[in-house]
Amino acid sequence: MNYIKNTSLIGIGMAFVVIALGAWTRLVDAGLGCPDWPGCYGFVVFPTTEAEIALAESRYPTFPYDINKAIPEVVHRYFAAGLGLIAIILLVISSTSSNNNYFDKKLRSIRNWSIFLLFFICCQGLFGYLTVSLKLLPIIVTAHLFGGFATLTLFYLIYLKSSNSVMLNTINIKHLKYLAGIVFFALLIQIFLGVWTSTNYASLACADFPTCQGKYLPDMDFKNGFNLNQEVGPNYLYGLLDNPARVAIHYSHRVWALVVTVLFLVLMSRLWFSAAAPLASTLGVLLLTQIALGIINVVEVLPLYIAIGHNLIAACLLLAMFTVNYLAWKK
Repeated sequence: MNYIKNTSLIGIGMAFVVIALGAWTRLVDAGLGCPDWPGCYGFVVFPTTEAEIALAESRYPTFPYDINKAIPEVVHRYFAAGLGLIAIILLVISSTSSNNNYFDKKLRSIRNWSIFLLFFICCQGLFGYLTVSLKLLPIIVTAHLFGGFATLTLFYLIYLKSSNSVMLNTINIKHLKYLAGIVFFALLIQIFLGVWTSTNYASLACADFPTCQGKYLPDMDFKNGFNLNQEVGPNYLYGLLDNPARVAIHYSHRVWALVVTVLFLVLMSRLWFSAAAPLASTLGVLLLTQIALGIINVVEVLPLYIAIGHNLIAACLLLAMFTVNYLAWKK
């Protein structure tokens, strides 16, 4: 079981790296840094010599080659492929373990989740292909980015199932399971809104704080902002929505953040008085950090490393809330 735990821990680390690389790719507008898939302008890695670059541009004349955008895209793809390799290793270990009976309930559960994880990562590869082939169609990109968080959570679930942590065996918060479930669902909505904000290039639609374009209630177009069947034109690089639609998306992300904060505070207060103070403290630190990073993103005009950190802390919050729900709903 230790092999499974250690391998899943490596998978968690790799998934964090892939999320960071995905954020980097989005933030430097490199989503179409390679207009084909799985190669890059027909090459296994990316063109480097003058002859290769000339050949690449002759193959895709409507996509001028930019090595500064090709590199993030290729690096992201190969690290993502590494997740599939780790999932295969997990499946092999859980299927051939000699220290447990093949029909052991826990091992069987881990094996089944490993199969699902591998399938899900293959689906992520498909969405990666569709992201490129459909020219950054927002709903596809959103599903792909959201899937990155789901992949991380699946690795974490396998880690929890293979772990014999004292916390997992001693903390009893079953009385909070419905509250924990509500907060977790609210967090998922907030992550979706954050991803949708990035997908539609709405991160700077409100360039001031706490107001938005100098108003507490700016002009907004929710109908177009949350239209899941948008036209993408030749491609969706830099977005096609008008300003009120982007403001609606950004504003929704801000307002729902307030809702999530209130729900977190309620849950944290209940955890604090139910022998789960460390969990409450962890949630509090992560929440404050995330709020601070979100504000800095706006007032400092989306600094690259702060924006990447905003994605990573969102992933940490997701795992922390998943831990709370895992403990609350365990049998």
